[in-house]
Amino acid sequence: MFDAENAPNTLPTLPGAGYKPQHYSDLIADPGCVGWLEVHAENYMGDGGRPIAQLRQLAEKFPISVHGVGLSIGAETALDKDHLSRLSNLVSWLNPTVFSEHLAWSTHEGAFLNDLLPLPYTAETLARICDHVDQLQNTIGRQMMLENPSSYLAFDESTWSEPDFLREISNRTGCGLLLDVNNVFVSATNLSYDPRTYIDEYPLDKVGEIHLGGHDEDEDDHGRPLLIDSHGAAIVDPVWALLDHTLTLSGPRPILIEWDTDVPEWPLLHAEASRAKTALTRVTA
Repeated sequence: MFDAENAPNTLPTLPGAGYKPQHYSDLIADPGCVGWLEVHAENYMGDGGRPIAQLRQLAEKFPISVHGVGLSIGAETALDKDHLSRLSNLVSWLNPTVFSEHLAWSTHEGAFLNDLLPLPYTAETLARICDHVDQLQNTIGRQMMLENPSSYLAFDESTWSEPDFLREISNRTGCGLLLDVNNVFVSATNLSYDPRTYIDEYPLDKVGEIHLGGHDEDEDDHGRPLLIDSHGAAIVDPVWALLDHTLTLSGPRPILIEWDTDVPEWPLLHAEASRAKTALTRVTA
């Protein structure tokens, strides 16, 4: 288990924004209520250039959360040593406030799949993921946070609920958790369960960061609602309501606004961050 006493500082309990280069000048000039930034690790594993230079400047102004999307923690195969090495180098020079990854897999027989795929919640899967989380934390020398997935199917062989599965990973490895509230809403809609019940059962005491994002609406072959976690739209009112329910139970947490496709101009993204700030104010007043 990772020694939690060596965990990094926590993010400020403020809205954060997923950084996109087109917003660089706005953030330098006037970030408004945005108090921290998140970047995707795989975009900054190179040796130099403008992206690295801009990130260095932003890191002087903002706490940084690094979010991995390609480590494939849930894969049956071993973690990629080259990927781990480049990630460790990024964490070393950037010294981010926190690092997080997904409870998912995205590699198979040397191929990288451009998606974050689900896995069954079994004792075998649990042991493998804990080994991978231990390896990652020992490599980067710090605690990581693990994010709950968005799901489009459930496995018959699962013997753990998702909240209990994540709780056990945290208990065994010392990792923290990243709670994506939109992912909860997407999964609950797709798999027909109550998202508030999921939140009620979630180990909120282990949550160091909350994500909010948009999704696309579709329907399956039987005409039932099917939500796609796209990060390409505004956050819908039911997700804001689920955030309020979460914060009532958890207390204030750092909240990230994710918008990764069809990225809007800064004023719209900042308006979403302002709404998150209002939600935080309601539980701190």
